[in-house]
Amino acid sequence: MSSMLNEADGSTAARSRGQASRRFPATIGRFDEPAERAVIDSLTRWVEERYRADLSERPSKHVYVSTLPEPVVAEIDRLRDSAIIRSLIASQVAPGSVIAPMKHTDELYLSHYNKDRGGDQGLFDKHYDGNLRFLASSVVVRALIYLQSDATYKVVFDDSRVEKAFETYDFGLLDFHRELHWVEGQYNPDDRQRILLKCNYLVTPRNAAVAGRTALAANTAVFYIVKSAMEYSKSPRTPAQRAVGFLCNLFRRLNNVHPLIPLALVGGTAAAALAGAVWGVSFL
Repeated sequence: MSSMLNEADGSTAARSRGQASRRFPATIGRFDEPAERAVIDSLTRWVEERYRADLSERPSKHVYVSTLPEPVVAEIDRLRDSAIIRSLIASQVAPGSVIAPMKHTDELYLSHYNKDRGGDQGLFDKHYDGNLRFLASSVVVRALIYLQSDATYKVVFDDSRVEKAFETYDFGLLDFHRELHWVEGQYNPDDRQRILLKCNYLVTPRNAAVAGRTALAANTAVFYIVKSAMEYSKSPRTPAQRAVGFLCNLFRRLNNVHPLIPLALVGGTAAAALAGAVWGVSFL
């Protein structure tokens, strides 16, 4: 049987037990069933063969699961749709909540500890994965499923007061928008490769279809924009890549203070640019 340990606030009393919660508490689990572990081992072998060159390089790599071969996606579905993950999410949210997988945003992640001021540095520094934590009508739960890892790096989930050095077959659930977290460790090329899946689930109240569609659209838009910027600027080499990498890290730090600050900055800059364009046209 797969196992679970919810360490939020250091006791089982911290469990929501069906109560609505603004923040989903970080929860640690493990795949223990032989069939589940066989799937993970098979996926790991496939990744090591398919992405051999990428595993030897320093930058991190994200690949959308939807772009992978159908047989591989089918195997991944056995993990991200597993009963243990679905039941753990359901146990921490309000009864009757709608749990909708956001499979179009799920990723295969080759994690390399990489702090070079590029777009992927924020994967290891203190950060929130998302910036929509002011949306009270929904929660996005992210599952980090470790296909291969050793205990040389520790993930700190600050808001939930949970720390875990994830190993192969472990998984962690966290609130995508409301859990400040980071990775502690040092780069060692001899460490075991960290290969994991990032799978996302949108949780909305029952009978809230409009709110659910709005939350899904907002999350999808922000997800793709931020991800594109991070991918473009990882391990930056050109001035443009360095500039985008700087903005990624700046916005991440501002988001740690409050999510509306980077949005206000972007909106103010766009408004100023528009006003400047209009002002310039008026004198032509």
